Amino acid sequence: MSKTLKFPAPVYVTSPILPPLDMLGEKLKSIWQSKWLTNHGDMHGEFEKTLEAVLKVKNVSAFNNGTIALLTALKALDLPQGSEVITTPFTFPATPHCITWNGLKPVFCDIEPDTMTIDADKIERLINKNTSAILGVHVYGFPCDVEKIQTIANKFNLRVIYDSAHAFTTEINGKGIGSFGDISMFSFHATKLFHTVEGGCLTYYNPEYKEKIYYLRNFGIKNEEEVVDIGINGKMNELQAAIGLLNLKLFEEEKRKRQIIKSIYAENLKAMNGIRLVQMPENVTDSMQYFVIKIDKEIFGLSRDEVYSKLKEYNVFARKYFYPLCSEYQPYQRLPSSGKDNLPVANKIKNEVLCLPFYGDLGKENVGKICEIIRCLRKNRIVSFARTSKSNSSNSFVISGKSARK
Repeated sequence: MSKTLKFPAPVYVTSPILPPLDMLGEKLKSIWQSKWLTNHGDMHGEFEKTLEAVLKVKNVSAFNNGTIALLTALKALDLPQGSEVITTPFTFPATPHCITWNGLKPVFCDIEPDTMTIDADKIERLINKNTSAILGVHVYGFPCDVEKIQTIANKFNLRVIYDSAHAFTTEINGKGIGSFGDISMFSFHATKLFHTVEGGCLTYYNPEYKEKIYYLRNFGIKNEEEVVDIGINGKMNELQAAIGLLNLKLFEEEKRKRQIIKSIYAENLKAMNGIRLVQMPENVTDSMQYFVIKIDKEIFGLSRDEVYSKLKEYNVFARKYFYPLCSEYQPYQRLPSSGKDNLPVANKIKNEVLCLPFYGDLGKENVGKICEIIRCLRKNRIVSFARTSKSNSSNSFVISGKSARK
């Protein structure tokens, strides 16, 4: 390991944007004066209305976190108990957990090799009389094949929910990603480009969902004397909404900075054998949530796991999103749809993808340094392999980390 390349302090996969303390102080003064801390206050209402414009959607319901929001989305659609929801194994565990907590059964569908989203061409074969919905995930901000999924849903009378946790401000041909399907969930966790520390929201085109979601988010309470549904506590408080309103003024600049970071990564890594950059389709607005690479062990000379571990030696903490697959977790590994034969693409990609540090304050020099570390890892592997090969046979030579006979 080159000591000159080691970072003096840990470099993590992401870092949150934070509003200036004086701006936050002004928001807090307003909250302190009103003494309205939660239960749909002024900040909450302003935040929801502002989000409608930012996300280009008709209806927004804010939540205390994305998981509770997704849990509520499934509940709001009144899916039959015990019915099946087709989803992807290549996602955060909250996705299948929300299905299961609703008394529904997740059915895992394989993913596309390029976008790594649910493979719409493989959905229909999983549909049976017990299927009630499709839950797609816009992984890393790559949109699912929304048109094909909707066509399938219409054919079989299924509901469509999207986990848009990675897709804040993603658009397809200028249309907000939250306007597709029946309901979409966005996460505003601190790891996201835009955040409210914790938080999330649901977006939907049907205004009739507004009242249903309102009751489910607030214990089912209609007024002081009426409880009309079996709800939970999913309300976003005023402090979260205040930070959200401030960060809505900052996230565009953060995206601009990340675009620069992305271009430096791309310029340094695009010609590196064994590393493939994941490209966003031209008609899609990139959410700039993650910078993802795929590592081919045979060509690069090191596996994704080896690169991940060696980067830590340099104080660089990348992430293996998503490894293992949700289908491999204990609660789901015995499902018929969890078998590796059913999920060949997902089981391949889970061992290849790596999310590199990606945030505006990372800075150009540090991005270049991370790329140099990766370059050195590959170079050292080739040199090491060459020495080993020479000691084994004087008639061999090295090509991209492999030995071959003359």
